[in-house]
Amino acid sequence: MHFADTWTELSPVDLVRLLAPAALLVLTLFAPGRRAARPATAMVAIAVAFIPELGPPLLVFAWGLLWLVVAWFVGTPSGDAGETPRPPGGAESGLVGLGLGVALLALLLAGVARQDLTPEDGRRASWGLLVLGVGLLQLMVRRHAQRALVGFAAMGLGLQMLQGVARGAELSGALPARGLLLLSTAITLALVIRVARGRERVVRSAWISDAHDLHD
Repeated sequence: MHFADTWTELSPVDLVRLLAPAALLVLTLFAPGRRAARPATAMVAIAVAFIPELGPPLLVFAWGLLWLVVAWFVGTPSGDAGETPRPPGGAESGLVGLGLGVALLALLLAGVARQDLTPEDGRRASWGLLVLGVGLLQLMVRRHAQRALVGFAAMGLGLQMLQGVARGAELSGALPARGLLLLSTAITLALVIRVARGRERVVRSAWISDAHDLHD
């Protein structure tokens, strides 16, 4: 009950401010095509600007800028006509991934709820796990390599918040610099873009289900 109180004690404005990025990420999870995914992802960049809990203002600005880059590439037309509906069999694997991802997210949040954290740290830790979990859901449900950008960016954003919670409790100064997670996420996104474009050029499809000519 204490864990729930850390969220219910917030004002409606703070509640919307903190939950908006996660809600927008869920929207991108179910967005049917790039025309819907680009504005939803761009709004994540705006919502991130109102999360000072992530760190210094410059770091928050950099994360917002990175999400704008994600929005641009997610909405860029792909060489395989990404708006084309996929075979209906893909819904089965998507539902399995969705169920596993939700179960894993629930277990992580339950673990945080059992910890003796301050209300502020409890909110930040659960926020980080929520965003990280939605990013993991993106990777498990969406089957287009270019849309994986959203999943990896969300996981990096969630880890950034979790690092801030850990930094508040550390004594030895062993944690890496704040900007290292941002840099690592940017490098990962660059690699994902390269892989997606490479698949489009070589096999004419960035859909993961089309690997090795196995159409689900």
